[in-house]
Amino acid sequence: MGLVVQKFGGTSVGSPEKIMNAARRAIEEKNNGNDVVVVVSAMGKTTDHLVSLAAEITQKPSKREMDMLLSTGEQVTISLLTMALQAQGYDAVSYTGWQAGIKTENVHSNARISGIDSDKINEQLQAGKVVVVAGFQGLADGQEITTLGRGGSDTTAVALAASLKADKCDIYTDVTGVFTTDPRFVKSARKLDGISYDEMLELANLGAGVLHPRAVEFAKNYGVPLEVRSSSEKERGTLIEEETKMEQNLVVRGIAFEDQVSRITVSGLPSGLKTLSTIFKTLASHGINVDIIIQSSTDSSLASLSFSVKTGDVEETVHVLETYQSELGFEKIESEGGLSKVSIVGSGMVSNPGVAAEMFHVLAEEGIEVKMVSTSEIKVSTVISHDDMVKAVEVLHDAFELSQQPAKVL
Repeated sequence: MGLVVQKFGGTSVGSPEKIMNAARRAIEEKNNGNDVVVVVSAMGKTTDHLVSLAAEITQKPSKREMDMLLSTGEQVTISLLTMALQAQGYDAVSYTGWQAGIKTENVHSNARISGIDSDKINEQLQAGKVVVVAGFQGLADGQEITTLGRGGSDTTAVALAASLKADKCDIYTDVTGVFTTDPRFVKSARKLDGISYDEMLELANLGAGVLHPRAVEFAKNYGVPLEVRSSSEKERGTLIEEETKMEQNLVVRGIAFEDQVSRITVSGLPSGLKTLSTIFKTLASHGINVDIIIQSSTDSSLASLSFSVKTGDVEETVHVLETYQSELGFEKIESEGGLSKVSIVGSGMVSNPGVAAEMFHVLAEEGIEVKMVSTSEIKVSTVISHDDMVKAVEVLHDAFELSQQPAKVL
């Protein structure tokens, strides 16, 4: 007998029929002799509906009250799923995040899990029950209800799997696994049998929406095997683990992309060791996340700095920099919108030089201008015009033969 944690996202429990299907998935694992913990999100568009209700009351609701409101969505799902299990003759019990012992830091709307007291869950598992837990939520000091932010249910599931020392954590979604790229944009995208934690973490951080980066990070840190699977199709998904033995011939494992990227250029900066730290500390203190950074210097001892931010942060970024212009000492700011980021990811890059050169060659052949570049051992990211985004993904997918198996080895 093992222990399996299953997680069902909002689209997988979006109707009574889908909730019954989730119940059947849990029953299958139970009938296989496993203990089962199920983590669920709010049904379908419930969270969006709750946000809209709040907006009808006020445009500036407090984060505390939004946590109180949004945490009710998962409570509906856990009750209905538990009823579905009980109706099939299986003993089950539902717990909110705080009843399940999930403790978080005292931050509203984007809290991190600080610990889990799993005694109550273990007690119910020993009694033979299926335990259904609300994702996305926990309890901070002072009995404050908190939510975990985007992808919070993924994080809840993996954290519970780590705390309970589960044998496996299955993430059920509306796709059949992790693909070489988004199949909605590239029809030849292929499902991967396996991928490493590091590769999945890069893909998740670079725009692949299958898993939240925080959940992958939890899985890597605690060695929790993950499998991304379809909630509707009965087939194997994509196994995410430390070192995948499958498809080791792939130099590039996947292509991620995201739009709504903008470039900020700060010109006429005084050259100096503290210039960069001063600018980015100033932006960080205002909660602005900076991605790709490029610096250049001139003979006049002045420097120019370009960096990318999310398009929604451009206005605030420019405002913050202008507010501190006298302290930062720059001459002017320019911004460019309408950009996207396209990234190739693969652990095979470490031992295969020339991958970046191949990427740039392919883009140049298609007349796609690369405006910014960022690299690590297992990824290369480029900022390009949004108009070229889909074309770039398609040609790179073909160039690295990701639709075929075995794939190209440089």
